[in-house]
Amino acid sequence: MIPLQSLTSSICGRVNSKYMNTKYIFVTGGVVSSLGKGIISASIGKLLQARGYKVTIQKFDPYINIDPGTLNPYEHGECYVTVDGMETDLDLGHYERFTGIHTTRNNSITTGRIYKTVIDRERHGDYLGKTIQVVPHITDEIKRRMLREEEKDEQLDFVITEVGGTIGDIESAPFMEAIRQLRWQLGRDAVCVHLTYVPYLKAADELKTKPTQHSVKELQSMGIQPDILVLRTERHLDDSMRMKVASFCNVDLECVVQSEDMPSIYEVPVNMQKQGLDAAIMRKIGIPVGETPAMKPWHDFLDKQRNAKREVHIGLVGKYDLQDAYKSIRESLNLAGIYNDVKAKLHFVNSEEITQANVAEKLDGLQGVVICPGFGTRGIEGKIIAAEYTRTHDIPTFGICLGMQMMVIEFARNVLGYKDANSREMDEQTPHNVIDIMEEQKNITQMGGTMRLGAYDCELKEGSRAWEAYNPCGETARRGTISERHRHRYEFNNAYKEEYEQKGMQCVGINPAADLVEIVEIPDKRWYIGTQFHPEYSSTVLNPHPLFMSFIKACI
Repeated sequence: MIPLQSLTSSICGRVNSKYMNTKYIFVTGGVVSSLGKGIISASIGKLLQARGYKVTIQKFDPYINIDPGTLNPYEHGECYVTVDGMETDLDLGHYERFTGIHTTRNNSITTGRIYKTVIDRERHGDYLGKTIQVVPHITDEIKRRMLREEEKDEQLDFVITEVGGTIGDIESAPFMEAIRQLRWQLGRDAVCVHLTYVPYLKAADELKTKPTQHSVKELQSMGIQPDILVLRTERHLDDSMRMKVASFCNVDLECVVQSEDMPSIYEVPVNMQKQGLDAAIMRKIGIPVGETPAMKPWHDFLDKQRNAKREVHIGLVGKYDLQDAYKSIRESLNLAGIYNDVKAKLHFVNSEEITQANVAEKLDGLQGVVICPGFGTRGIEGKIIAAEYTRTHDIPTFGICLGMQMMVIEFARNVLGYKDANSREMDEQTPHNVIDIMEEQKNITQMGGTMRLGAYDCELKEGSRAWEAYNPCGETARRGTISERHRHRYEFNNAYKEEYEQKGMQCVGINPAADLVEIVEIPDKRWYIGTQFHPEYSSTVLNPHPLFMSFIKACI
């Protein structure tokens, strides 16, 4: 337990680049989930960054899992991996793509991690015989994490904290109590931004503010008065509607902004800036607003997006038929398309449905194919068939993690002649284990957080297609070594490396520490590359990933 005096002194003791105290922004949501708290949080971060402030964004999730690493993508979407090897919520991908910051394990906190920390301390005897309770012990640990007490040397101007779930959820109550306490302790150094929903009733031809009013009332019942309301709506709200919300919710009119449906999520920061969301936050905190930043690179990107007329059709061969399951891959392809002056039209192809008889039909009309990552046996034969088809028909192909492994297995079966080749993950008894379990993974029994996670170095073979992608023409500084993020237990079996290279599949990226094959490619194809790492985690709005850029260029 951290005493109030200790919390207060640690806050007051901070000195950062612009102001004495770090400022804290809490982002909550009401009425329904999936309103876009992550996009709003990322947009706030981007707007404050544009004003010259040092920002970080963190996500607090109420579920009891330690992290989302063992959660089904159908339930939780993709699992995003930080540079330091934390499996996190997909919203951290939005934070990084919008702001370019590198998040860490301290940017993703769950109820499970909070309780585990407190219980471990209790077992260690840190509480000196006291009865451990939600208040104050759990809430104090939440506050400590929200204040980033473990990161005292960060020198941040703003910490943006998004709380997952919806106001009124039982599991969110400790987080709300922690925010209530912090707002009292921090005074003007903290603001609450509440995202809520204004539905349109078609039968009545009316927008309804009552759900928003009830959501704010629920928040007020917890002792939290929102400073700023962001109204999620599918229809434009006129000033009278905003005034109504402001009046009934005790919020200044200038602090009621609307988040309408936009052609792209990357339009949201500009829309928020036009409505003065960042300015409203600064006024609430007591910071001079100054001039509105031009955000020229961001606007240049949006101009390219609007001007892209040609389409390139890309197939995603995977087993999870929902947008969020491959969120970072989708966004990386979209960003690379924009910078190549085309619109990437993505088509999901269910690998469970692919057979030798229908593969041509399933992949018909596609200019490029991504063999998606994943785990388990479901749908892998379809991925192998797809990889064979694209290789033999010279269709640009990008295999990521498991996708790369399926490309390797396909090559072993159909080029090396090992018809029973497989991965130890799929068949422990396979006589030709061209994909094998990593040595350090053989004795691991626990599932969560035990894979090869985070950023590792990779040495590129000069002159390879991958090397050329990372070293485009015109660059003076050549990159021989790169660093990319991983999430896997199985690897290319080096016992077969010589055979592969003799038959035309080259190993062009190697981890120098473990001699792990990170990248394979077939040079005589238009573009046929597989990566053991996940390049999608490193692609941002202003810096699209070079491999996705090269892939899309080859598909055009």
